[in-house]
Amino acid sequence: MNNSRLRSKDLTFVGIMLFGMFFGAGNLIFPIFMGQQAGNHVWPAIIGFLLTGVGLPLLGVVAIGITRAAGVFDLAKNVNRPFALIFTVLLYWVIGPLLSTPRLATVSYEVGIRRFVPSGQQTLVLAIFSILFFLTVWLFSRKPSRIMEYVGKFLTPTFLVLLGVLMLTALFLPLGHAGAMSSLHTYQSHPLNTGFVEGYNTMDALASIAFGIVVVDTIRDLGVKDPKKVASATIRAGVISTVLMGVIYAGLAIIGAQSRGGFSPAANGGIVLAQLAEHYFGGLGSWLLAIIITLACLKTGVGLVTAFGESMHKLFPRISYQLWIIVAAGLPAIFANVGLDGIIAVSMPFLNFLYPLAIILILTAIITLVLPQQRWTYLWAMMFGLVPAFLNMLTGLPAAFQHQGFLAMLLKWGNLLPLFQAGFGWVLPALLGFLVGALVDHRHHRNVLN
Repeated sequence: MNNSRLRSKDLTFVGIMLFGMFFGAGNLIFPIFMGQQAGNHVWPAIIGFLLTGVGLPLLGVVAIGITRAAGVFDLAKNVNRPFALIFTVLLYWVIGPLLSTPRLATVSYEVGIRRFVPSGQQTLVLAIFSILFFLTVWLFSRKPSRIMEYVGKFLTPTFLVLLGVLMLTALFLPLGHAGAMSSLHTYQSHPLNTGFVEGYNTMDALASIAFGIVVVDTIRDLGVKDPKKVASATIRAGVISTVLMGVIYAGLAIIGAQSRGGFSPAANGGIVLAQLAEHYFGGLGSWLLAIIITLACLKTGVGLVTAFGESMHKLFPRISYQLWIIVAAGLPAIFANVGLDGIIAVSMPFLNFLYPLAIILILTAIITLVLPQQRWTYLWAMMFGLVPAFLNMLTGLPAAFQHQGFLAMLLKWGNLLPLFQAGFGWVLPALLGFLVGALVDHRHHRNVLN
């Protein structure tokens, strides 16, 4: 049994499980809002969004698979152990109890439940809903060995059926033609770049390496122990999950663009979804959307809490997995009450910092497989990319902070970097660091051979 291959049926469920963990709150509201804003430029925006929203998560899963890493820490320690510890802890706390996980309950409430609650009771009901939501997440997360059953075989298939009903109805009975809708804001001049950066909001490139530990453990629990076969199954599950995501992202963006034929531009994607659900299904649409949103967020919450608990327990084994998931589910029940706009605003600086580092780590892991030595390549690529990533973080701060003396000076320096204003100021420095590190490794390898 130790050398068995994963059965096709089980591989499909693992892929669906991984999709279910990926596809949560932001995966619904961001692409449909992007589509409404992009209008007749929706296809370039979709391509940009898919590069970060699908391409990077797939590369993240591939990096975990081909390096045979057990998780983020194993992958990041190729830079060095101090960086691996800091990066792993920061990543899991950002996409876990501090920012991403609280957003799940907030989106479920704002999009699915809010319209049923009298205006004077919103604060109280949100607090009660947050507690009940994360209590449910905690109950599902108590046994990580059952996550494929909960997420892959029950929650995700139910979610896909209900979302499919809404999406297919909107696609076959469009409110307008996407090509006839004018684009708004930066989508007028830079639709691909804007879509690329918008894909950051899904947090899936970060989640791809964060969820690696859950996928690897699930595959091993199914009887596959050989590292090569675990790696192969991990990559194939990643392909299944990201293909599903890509199809749904494109569909959501298109119906978002088409919605302009019946509705004015909305403030966020949640409003667009609510308008479409009510238009096509009347009063029943509100309940349909509430169920879709809650299921989407619930299954992702289970994945995030489980991944957080397993990773933190492995890093700090004196604290049990059960205690870590209490933290991972308890804190978001409090932070969810900040509200969706507040959480998104706080998230942007952290995403602007972590995303470049995650991309550097993922791409370096994949490319270095063809290099004879890797010791310095990881380190130099990350060293050269770290400062620009920090400067990129500052661009996510509120405008009032950006104009403060010292921060304004740092941003002025950042603007000297090529592509900085487009959010890619870290690319060329990281590439230079990679080349320097690869050259050092090459010379060291040649000296060893001689």
